[in-house]
This record gives sequence, structure tokens and C-alpha cells, in this order.
Amino acid sequence: MPSSEVFHKFKEGKLKSGKSGKTVTDPKQTQAIFLSEKQNEAEHGGHYVSGSERHNPLKGTRRPRS
Repeated sequence: MPSSEVFHKFKEGKLKSGKSGKTVTDPKQTQAIFLSEKQNEAEHGGHYVSGSERHNPLKGTRRPRS
């Protein structure tokens, strides 16, 4: 999710943590998630890149037919 959506989801009560998937209730944890998403965007030229795309950069690309 883009960093601009983190606090909005937190206020709605829909922000989930990473592996456990539990709802985030601590504002400090929200801030940590925000900074992590912001860093992710900075590393990829201002665009959000999901976890699966970070770990598998070839996902979604097609091999040319021979």
C-alpha cells in the first residue's frame, strides 16, 4: 500500500501488521509501517512495489515465444 494510505487505514481500524495479520492498535507501530513504506517507495523511484514483486522481479513478465 502506498505510504499515503497508512494513517488513513489505521484510523479506520483496517491496518494489519506483516506476518501475523493482526490489526495495528499502536500509533508508534503505524509510524514504523509508514516509514517502511516510504523507504520502499524511495528505493523504487516513487512507486510502491509489493513484497512479491520485490522478491521476484520477473513476476508478471512474459518470455518471448520462439
